[in-house]
Amino acid sequence: MDLNADLGEGGDHDAALLGIVTSASIACGGHAGDQQSMTDTVAMAVHNGVSIGAHVSYPDPKHFGRRDLDLPADILCSEILSQLHALDRVARSAGASLHYVKAHGALYNRMADDAATAEAVLTAIQQFGTALPILILPDCIGMDVARARGIAAVAEAFVDRAYTDAGRLVPRAQPGAVITDAAAERAVSIACQGRVRSINNRVIELAARSLCVHSDTPGAVTLARTVRDTLLQAGITLRAFA
Repeated sequence: MDLNADLGEGGDHDAALLGIVTSASIACGGHAGDQQSMTDTVAMAVHNGVSIGAHVSYPDPKHFGRRDLDLPADILCSEILSQLHALDRVARSAGASLHYVKAHGALYNRMADDAATAEAVLTAIQQFGTALPILILPDCIGMDVARARGIAAVAEAFVDRAYTDAGRLVPRAQPGAVITDAAAERAVSIACQGRVRSINNRVIELAARSLCVHSDTPGAVTLARTVRDTLLQAGITLRAFA
């Protein structure tokens, strides 16, 4: 199982998290991140042997990429491609390379159910010129679109976020959307059984290859360490998926 975190977003815990996770989704200028943050985060990832992914987003730092934007497909594609190249230049200067792509926030959620949005992001990945897999919600439209294009789609689950009965993320504004006290147990349930309980306490199928801990979740470092240790105790091997 892969354990990833969204990093380079201006938080104070990146160094500690990079000593725990196996993959780092690094903000590359859309919702957060600039040349310095990318340089610093990539250097720490390389030092820790952590796989580097591009955490692309709507160009909306004011709202941290959590506001849905109705961008024309060509504009969105161009923006994502620009972000990929920005992080790729930093990675290459550090003797590293990008291993995957993951959308952030509103773009991530919209890709799950909107084929046109998924097509725009996936077009950018193909234009980038390297066969990068994409981390995405399991069993969604975006995953189907990726596979139809020949792009590897890797299922991701969030141990610190609640799910609806339909397997979608509960909006952050809703009470109970962010989970801290049961993240480790949820991680083991997903890793071992491919299922988790929804916010309404219904069992939903949620098979995933990668588990995410958000760097801005309260107590993120302790949470990530507990998740890692609990997975290892359950006999789960942790390694990057790409």
